[in-house]
Amino acid sequence: MIKYFCLFLLILCSCNKTEKRRNVLHVAVLRGPSVIAFAKMIEDSPEIEGKRLSVDIVDSPEQMQALLIKGEADLAALPMINAANLYNKGLKYALLGCPVWGNLYIVKKKDTDVLSRETNTLHVFGAGTTPDILTRYYLKQNGLTYSLNYSFSTPREISQGLLSGQVQTAVMAEPFLSLILRKDSTIYIQSSLNNPDSLSPGFSQTAIVYAPALQGKRAELDSLLNESCQFAVSQPEQTIRILENRNIFIPGSLTPESIERCQIKYLSTAEAQESILDFLRLIEKYEPKAIGGKLPDNGFMPEKQ
Repeated sequence: MIKYFCLFLLILCSCNKTEKRRNVLHVAVLRGPSVIAFAKMIEDSPEIEGKRLSVDIVDSPEQMQALLIKGEADLAALPMINAANLYNKGLKYALLGCPVWGNLYIVKKKDTDVLSRETNTLHVFGAGTTPDILTRYYLKQNGLTYSLNYSFSTPREISQGLLSGQVQTAVMAEPFLSLILRKDSTIYIQSSLNNPDSLSPGFSQTAIVYAPALQGKRAELDSLLNESCQFAVSQPEQTIRILENRNIFIPGSLTPESIERCQIKYLSTAEAQESILDFLRLIEKYEPKAIGGKLPDNGFMPEKQ
């Protein structure tokens, strides 16, 4: 009798879990600047046709890839090159839009010790990924010559090198950039890597992709994402409180200036198609394997709403 009762409970719990899953749309967001664009959505938990959007923070690209392969995310925010790469490998999540248009900057330490300066070395993280590619593109466009050093593989490691004096010039990303600027007044921003020209919103570094089942909900999702991005830009202090209260960012790691430096603005694929294609062509030119060896086909950016 006990055996049958336990089996009944197991079936009941399974049914409840399935029913709960049906009433929730899971939004996976890679930890980093992308999360800032989702603060209002995290706070409000909006609904689409009775289904609540639940934002889940993902700590690594590998974890994100696993979620998408298993179909456990209905929406996901991840680097554009990862989205294109996964699509080319057969994972048919389509592109909804772009919320973050750049958070990469070259920083330098002031000439506090001329003898110890690395005068022609630029430390870069993420070899073969967006920071590395945009650094090489920026240097070529501006006729600059640096010896690129990849010995520090993450922005955290580079920030520690800058603070310790091991590194003099480096590419940095938010939120680490704000932290080091606050801790060391001898570090300053030399230039931005985020604007290909004066007419562009920036580089479409971040993608929001959606599962095929949400094809008919694109207009509603675009509206919610646009509202959430506008909130981050117009209410930075409140955005910071939301993210800190939920322990997504440690207190003091975000400032209104750091949010501004992330260039948050939601544009749908229809609005940003040319900018997205320009960015993907740039990646294909410098590091084709980063997007799976080719540009994604038209299914990556479907035209029909």
